[in-house]
Amino acid sequence: MKQGLKIFSVPVLMQIASLILVSILSHVGSFGIAHAEDNAPPQLLFEVQTRPLAPDFLLEDMGGKKRQLSALRGKVVLVNFWATWCPPCRREMPSLEGLNQALKGADFEILAVNVGEDADTIDAFTSTLDTVPAFPIVFDRDSRVLKAWSVMGLPTTYILDKSGRIIYRAVGGREFDDPSILKQIRSLIAAP
Repeated sequence: MKQGLKIFSVPVLMQIASLILVSILSHVGSFGIAHAEDNAPPQLLFEVQTRPLAPDFLLEDMGGKKRQLSALRGKVVLVNFWATWCPPCRREMPSLEGLNQALKGADFEILAVNVGEDADTIDAFTSTLDTVPAFPIVFDRDSRVLKAWSVMGLPTTYILDKSGRIIYRAVGGREFDDPSILKQIRSLIAAP
């Protein structure tokens, strides 16, 4: 009977539960009612004044290849923390691929860090999209990277400069192929 049941440790389940709660609360308008205009995400990336060096990680992707963040130095990198159970995460995935295509050939890389799910779950979700993401999706199965980056809700996205420093952050869904976001990222790519 318990063949397909996956067992998570209590800390991982607590982390997942808190992320679900934060995700729900971040989409509730004043007085606890979601308004139609709240569904349009702000198209801004917020500057991180301290510009800390991003915590390094080594995670496996969908094909079993190990991906290390620090190996991408010299490129601008977008790190997106997400999960399939998170509605804004699901909504922003096509725009991430749009951004990926818009910046194809540039010194730019996307790493989508999935929190606590498996390849079958990701594959089932991406197969419903018009365009399957061409960027790497990596697995943070034990939420270790999520904790190291102090992520409090999903989706959370960071933009790193070519030296690996966190320059921008976005909490909540975005349309990443929006011209204003493209402009911010292109200016980082153009910087020496």
